[in-house]
Amino acid sequence: MSLMPDEIDRYARHLVLRDIGGPGQIKLKEARVLVIGAGGLGAPLIQYLAAAGTGTIGIVDDDEVSLSNLQRQVIHATSDLGRKKVDSAADAVERLNPHVKVEAHPVRLTDGNAREIIAQYNLVADGSDNFETRYAVSDACFFERKPLVTAALGQFDGSLTTIRAFEQGSNGTPNPTYRCLFPSPPPPGAVPTCAEAGVLGALAGVMGSLMAMEVIREVVGFGESLVGRLLMVDARSMRFDTVRYGWDESNPLSGLKTGQSRRKRSEEPGSSGKLAHE
Repeated sequence: MSLMPDEIDRYARHLVLRDIGGPGQIKLKEARVLVIGAGGLGAPLIQYLAAAGTGTIGIVDDDEVSLSNLQRQVIHATSDLGRKKVDSAADAVERLNPHVKVEAHPVRLTDGNAREIIAQYNLVADGSDNFETRYAVSDACFFERKPLVTAALGQFDGSLTTIRAFEQGSNGTPNPTYRCLFPSPPPPGAVPTCAEAGVLGALAGVMGSLMAMEVIREVVGFGESLVGRLLMVDARSMRFDTVRYGWDESNPLSGLKTGQSRRKRSEEPGSSGKLAHE
């Protein structure tokens, strides 16, 4: 695969970067990235992935554009009210970069369909706004052996990490899973929704842009990964902190007691492909 003349002009500022250059831009063009959610995080993420020349962007979202979205979901416009978010986002990508292909999945991602959808892509970026989806995505990425860039938003804070739980670290220990960081979701109603608590609109732009940067870094392969590191952003004090976390041998995906049996069962012929919850 090669770059067309207009792509060389379009990506000129990438091509002169030593850590990206022509080979890195080709990797981006060949990449298939799945974005979960075309909302506050997904909107800037999709825009920057498209601008960067990501070859194929899959978008999963079953929602429609509403007026309250527009305070932070900058890929959508007032004229898009009532439209499916995947369609509105696809049109925005087309306007921004016609070299990028969008594959729309206007569905809610669940335990039942996560593996089938995720298996079609090289990397997954999760910007969903609920714990059920986050756990379904992270579990499916483990079983399908896909890298996962995942972020979350609070009112004035955000977090970001990368999960490559199907690989081992340099010391031979398995990389941590999402469940090593967050073993189980909080009880229903314990964490207020965005509609209940509110969210700073510009913070969604910051975190979505950081997601895009981490996806690009993962695809091209430069710098230090966020695997085993959680980036935390506090918009009140403008602080960026990073904490390390490691593999938990009791986690239900790759832990010593349950990991081997779960992996074996998931790979058996005739497996339904659905995630088992123990």
